[in-house]
Amino acid sequence: MLVPRAGEWGSRAARLLEHRGLTPVIVPLIAYEAAEPMPVGLARGDYDWLVVTSARTVEALGAIAERTKVIAVGEATAAALRAEGVSVHFVPRDSSAAGIADEWPGSADEKRVLLPQSDLADPALASALTDRGLVVSPVVAYRTVPVAVPPEGRSPVDWILVTSGSVARQVAAQLTPLPHGTRVACIGDRTAAEARALGLPVDAVAAERSLQSLIAAL
Repeated sequence: MLVPRAGEWGSRAARLLEHRGLTPVIVPLIAYEAAEPMPVGLARGDYDWLVVTSARTVEALGAIAERTKVIAVGEATAAALRAEGVSVHFVPRDSSAAGIADEWPGSADEKRVLLPQSDLADPALASALTDRGLVVSPVVAYRTVPVAVPPEGRSPVDWILVTSGSVARQVAAQLTPLPHGTRVACIGDRTAAEARALGLPVDAVAAERSLQSLIAAL
């Protein structure tokens, strides 16, 4: 099983795979760099809502004013926030950017929104929230950078876990053509669509955007 991320996420994935009798091989395909610091207004209480669309963003947040309400895109992101002592006020039923926009919980007088995201994030969420009359402040919280695969990382595996469009792009760029018998598991429908658009086969799709769901899909 090729695990495409190192760090705490990769270690947790490896433990869960081993628990199921599978053999993980951690081969980082992407890494992250800090980008813009959070606006001082986040700690000061200038925003009504903070929208967090990935667990990775949590590491960049810093202090959050008590009056600011927090939205997490899904349960994995909510868990990462709570682990840092951040109260989560809303998680959409549809764990996606569209779910956040469609199920927006704010009142009419709660218009100021801080949206920290990756440099590769789709601008659709910011646009959808703006269309609702909200005042959205996008911030690039981190940058995604490719990691070159070493020769030993190219050994054939039974499965490759694809956890984002960024990972899918690196699989396509660095590991194709895939060896015969190598299958691909994607963390959700959107990631699966991106993988297919890159010409990757998709053999399993997680029902939810979580590590547990991805492994269960194998």
